[in-house]
Amino acid sequence: MTIQRQVFGKTGEDRAVEELERRGYAILARRYRTRHGEIDIVALDRETIVFVEVKARTTGEFGSAVEAVTGWKRRRLVSMATDYLVRGGLTARPCRFDVVAIDGVGEGRRVTLYPHAFTG
Repeated sequence: MTIQRQVFGKTGEDRAVEELERRGYAILARRYRTRHGEIDIVALDRETIVFVEVKARTTGEFGSAVEAVTGWKRRRLVSMATDYLVRGGLTARPCRFDVVAIDGVGEGRRVTLYPHAFTG
């Protein structure tokens, strides 16, 4: 991965955190690593633990950002979320999966939150 792509990804995650905090979410973790991969953001929305996948696209050439959250990616996110809940002793807590999609760059950028984007 190029440094430019890493910076773009980090900037997208920063924008996602800003949007989530604006909506009242408390950020618990960023870039939580497991043996299955990495969860972009773990947050708390009232009493619910929210696992957030952030996808950003500069153009729509290869589809929108939300379309990039494929079935394969959703299954991996469920595995990673299970790891987080088990390690934290939080298996009795309600949880859900949200997606923050960022399409475009600069002033034309759209940040869209998809709460309850999929089920685990």
